Amino acid sequence: MSEREITVLGTASQVPTRERNHHGLVLRWDDAMILFDPGEGTQRQMRHADITPSRLTHVLITHFHGDHCLGLPGVLQRMALDGTETPLEVCYPEEGQEHLDALLHLSPVEERVIIRPRPCAPGRVLDPPPFALEARRLDHGPPTLGWRLWEPDGRTLLPERLEAEGVHGPAVGDLQREGQVRVGGRTVRLEDVSVHRAGQSLAFVMDTRWCDAALELAQGVDVLICEATFLERHADLAQRYAHLTAAQAADLAREAGAASLVLTHFSQRYPDLRAIAAEARARFAPVTVARDLDRIPLPPRR
Repeated sequence: MSEREITVLGTASQVPTRERNHHGLVLRWDDAMILFDPGEGTQRQMRHADITPSRLTHVLITHFHGDHCLGLPGVLQRMALDGTETPLEVCYPEEGQEHLDALLHLSPVEERVIIRPRPCAPGRVLDPPPFALEARRLDHGPPTLGWRLWEPDGRTLLPERLEAEGVHGPAVGDLQREGQVRVGGRTVRLEDVSVHRAGQSLAFVMDTRWCDAALELAQGVDVLICEATFLERHADLAQRYAHLTAAQAADLAREAGAASLVLTHFSQRYPDLRAIAAEARARFAPVTVARDLDRIPLPPRR
């Protein structure tokens, strides 16, 4: 069975609080382990969450404000100490190359960790396996990318139909690879013994004003992870500092047809997140208001 789960490392925005670490999130996607926006304290939060840095396969950075990237050197140092041999793919806005170089050279880990930098422009970034990745330009101060991760549609085998058609053992694998198999002089097609399974998808929209790119990223996803830095009563501040309100995040999920919404990246001015939850849930459901070290399983495929 697939193992797909979000682990929230931090939910603060620019200023951390006693309860909220700087932003960060890990997505477990089968054999891949993706770290999104490692803010300060990410290494320690991973320890609290019982996540081993050496298992990381990808890092996705939306932009190079400190609360979204300054935890990367510590994570790399830990990977070096652990003798990590798995290459680490680091995706980031192509305009931020000098900032990535600075982060990588803060400590001498490059020769001990295999880092594969991937400067990204808007468009397709990665193809499966293990997943497809697309980037879109968001509306923030520095060059900022939002991410959409998904898998192709597939087929779910139905055991009772396989049994009825006499498909057993190695023939099952042949059927999945070739799309059909010969059994007892008959041709059994994959569609005869399976049903369509939609591929899962997830969007990560962080640090942006409302924009078309955010809607494109969130279109029809199973999970939208979105910033909710401000409440609607501070919409003027959200616009000034290029962020979203909880209401706007909910509207984004609703208009895009997302199946679920996870809110994070909260301003320090809101020690109590109940108002954030109420504002979003008045416009969309289901909503999860993330808290540090929460584990959120991805919902079943639709």
